[in-house]
Amino acid sequence: MLATLIHAPRDIRVETVPDPVLSTGGDAIVKVVASCVCGSDLWPYRGVTPTREPHRIGHEFVGVVEAIGDRVERIRVGDFVIAPFYVCDNTCINCRNGFSTSCLHGGWWGSDDRLGGFADGGQGERIRVPLADGTLVPVREEITDDLVPGLLTLSDVMGTGHHAAVSAGVAPGDSVAVVGDGAVGLCAIIAARRLGATTIIAMSRHPDRQALAREFGATHIVAERGDVGITAVRELTHGIGADRALECVGTKESMDQALRSARPGGMVGFVGVPNGGPELPLRRMFDTNVGVRGGVAPVRGYIDELLPDVLSGAIQPGRVFDLELPLRDAAAAYAAMDERRAIKVLLRP
Repeated sequence: MLATLIHAPRDIRVETVPDPVLSTGGDAIVKVVASCVCGSDLWPYRGVTPTREPHRIGHEFVGVVEAIGDRVERIRVGDFVIAPFYVCDNTCINCRNGFSTSCLHGGWWGSDDRLGGFADGGQGERIRVPLADGTLVPVREEITDDLVPGLLTLSDVMGTGHHAAVSAGVAPGDSVAVVGDGAVGLCAIIAARRLGATTIIAMSRHPDRQALAREFGATHIVAERGDVGITAVRELTHGIGADRALECVGTKESMDQALRSARPGGMVGFVGVPNGGPELPLRRMFDTNVGVRGGVAPVRGYIDELLPDVLSGAIQPGRVFDLELPLRDAAAAYAAMDERRAIKVLLRP
């Protein structure tokens, strides 16, 4: 079968690899219907995160279950399933507390594990899923092709944008500033509107993304950064700043923008994977009572809440995919996102 591997910075190859096999009794084999490239995949692609040896890459996919181990009870052969960007049992204490990303028995796609290997990356034709009963979410409604992109966002970006909004405490009537206009930032706009925010400021410098942000619910666009951008946000929020700021990038500059966009006593929800030296200015936070909460998004726990709205069309996060390519062209998909010619690229086997 074919799968995507990263060999070195800007060296993505689609190669023939062995077909996955069941090995633990609690696993499943999923035939991929669609996968995608994530903004966090660009950190190793750009060399920010080192690649010490070639390995499988990708962590977002949906597909159809082809085989299950003899201890799998909840997942059935033939199920259409959403796979979150990590593996979890959904039963340990951390999962029950709502933080399945810290599952005591789980792990990450493309990484070594304790349960037979999570070495399968998400960008391939077939994937072995450990802890299938806890990890996979079956969708047993009729799945039409136009629903696939939206369902795929539930594996990561829609749930991650939602986590930013939930972490910041977005509530009806709030003003919200969203820092970042990638797929996660755009989904955070959907989430803020869904949770009742009435003023949603998208901080974006790209006309195509600004247009999509408005369609998703942004009421204002601020293209400026730094002090000028902060001033623009305050002018839109009675001179004091936004009730909530959602940080969806992961750099020092984006965190500074979010912290200074929030009003005194406001809250920052952060979900950008930290790269580029994000820092927390504790003295400013102390003086302004601005809080920070967030981290890696436990999207497995959000799928049941968000799925009905995707199926009904009430939210349409699948529109963040503005380019679709065959799996064999994965290298072109990475280049398109790296060069900002695409917001997010969907891959079909």
